[in-house]
Amino acid sequence: MSIVVENLLKQYGTQKAVNNISFDIQKGQIVGFLGPNGAGKSTTMKMITGYLQPDAGTVSVCGMDVASHAMDIKKKIGYLPESNALYYDMYVKEYLSFIGGVHQLQDLAAAIENIVTLTGLTIEQNKKIGQLSKGYKQRVGLAAALIHSPEVLILDEPTSGLDPNQIVEIRNLIKQQSVNKTVLFSSHILQEVEAICDRIIIINKGNIVADDTLVNLRKTNRSLEDIFKNATAATSLV
Repeated sequence: MSIVVENLLKQYGTQKAVNNISFDIQKGQIVGFLGPNGAGKSTTMKMITGYLQPDAGTVSVCGMDVASHAMDIKKKIGYLPESNALYYDMYVKEYLSFIGGVHQLQDLAAAIENIVTLTGLTIEQNKKIGQLSKGYKQRVGLAAALIHSPEVLILDEPTSGLDPNQIVEIRNLIKQQSVNKTVLFSSHILQEVEAICDRIIIINKGNIVADDTLVNLRKTNRSLEDIFKNATAATSLV
């Protein structure tokens, strides 16, 4: 398994943001991680990447425990957070050079050229990040997540701010990357999830309320929107 989450708990005061959840994801899967605002999606993703420590439970990525191998795991993960924090005063290629340097890439120039082409940043590559549209800033964040060819991709709202044509391009890119990677993908755009994901995990109030393939979840001919509404209206499995 590329990602194994066991009995994961994160609590703020009396509120359990993530309540003793468990799941695993195999290499080559694109898993949609859904839930309403405040459900615990981003908190879970941050714990998987090692940016946030759980109060209880364990996470392993590529066979390594996140708590004891944090630096090694960061080399294997490409993470695009929902906030997509960027250095607006840096030029696109300058920023990607900085990120590539952090990952100690051997052929940095080739890696930058490849990822700029792959994420459709060619015409914007010599601009400052602060001059870019929201959609192109999102592409820069995705490029930074992919530049070191990670084994696992954690994508929190990766198509946020993109126009319809850009969404299709990024969707195809994610599908292409999933051939030899594991992808955990969060989005509020359910049509995107249906188009990209093989499997759906739905979390609500810190609890997993559905976890199955999209095909199985739709056996009753319900739309993903109906499945989502029903799952998040209660705390039982769909």
